[in-house]
Amino acid sequence: MITDPAAPPPVVPAGTMAGGDQPVLPLPGRDLVLRPWAPHDAPALLAAGNDSAIRHWNLFSVPDLADAERRIARMHRRWHEESAALWAIADGHHAIGLIGWTDIDLAAGTAEIVYWALPAARGGGIVTDAVRRATAWALDDLGLHRLRLCHSVANPASCRVATRTGYPLEGTMRSALHHADGWHDQHLHAHLAGDPRP
Repeated sequence: MITDPAAPPPVVPAGTMAGGDQPVLPLPGRDLVLRPWAPHDAPALLAAGNDSAIRHWNLFSVPDLADAERRIARMHRRWHEESAALWAIADGHHAIGLIGWTDIDLAAGTAEIVYWALPAARGGGIVTDAVRRATAWALDDLGLHRLRLCHSVANPASCRVATRTGYPLEGTMRSALHHADGWHDQHLHAHLAGDPRP
């Protein structure tokens, strides 16, 4: 294999994720954990894919249980491909939300956070706590350098999550998201290794 001597070394070596199992992460101060999605979580994923707010802001739908099961299997493949790390926010056996990283680039040390919560889990700060825990894992355990949090400018709840979890606003990306009601501008927030953590 030929390497470019001028190229910087990878921020995180290839194989760091695929070489082990996806961890279970306790959520401090709560009787909740972040754990890998399991086949028995398919009904929760189906419910999320049919929730109007989750469908609108996250741009996905889940037509049936078979599709939910395929999505869960793909989550596990993406961990081993080192392209994503997605957890269920879980109360014991039951998934009540999703948190995780997509668009992972280990060599560049970057990723984008995604999240949602089912209706019963909204409004109590669970997503905020999950973002903090997932951020700590990405920076301290995995070793990434720059983390992105993006959302429609019409979604102030996500803007509050970003502000509370140490993701300052960097700018607005015009017409970056195509929702059912048209094109939305998108806020770009980011957290760097070394930034203060609330």
